[in-house]
Amino acid sequence: MPGGLTNTIRYSIVHWNIGFSGEMVSDPQWHQLELAAEMLKALADPHRLGILLRLSKRELSVGELAEIEQEKVTTMSARLKVLLTAHLVKRRRKGQSVLYSLADTHVLNLVDNAIEHACEGH
Repeated sequence: MPGGLTNTIRYSIVHWNIGFSGEMVSDPQWHQLELAAEMLKALADPHRLGILLRLSKRELSVGELAEIEQEKVTTMSARLKVLLTAHLVKRRRKGQSVLYSLADTHVLNLVDNAIEHACEGH
């Protein structure tokens, strides 16, 4: 079957794994895949997903989030740092407070889609 699934798979493997060193080919999309994987790692925690859902409603400070989630401020701060590093949340200073919010509407779409997909089979 020329051009069938086997050839497609063979091409994909060759395309991503040229050479015998095991190193990936320099591909402009590879960096994007790495960024996406890092972002998905940040989403892979129910506590952080809950934070994102709360921030989809309104801006909140670390202290407010810690109080709502009944956690230590240091724990909440660490969770927010992961989300901030992954560009899932942003922060802004208001007086002496730092308020956190979702980075953009894509974040809520990601969370909603993940929850919907996870619950489809259950």
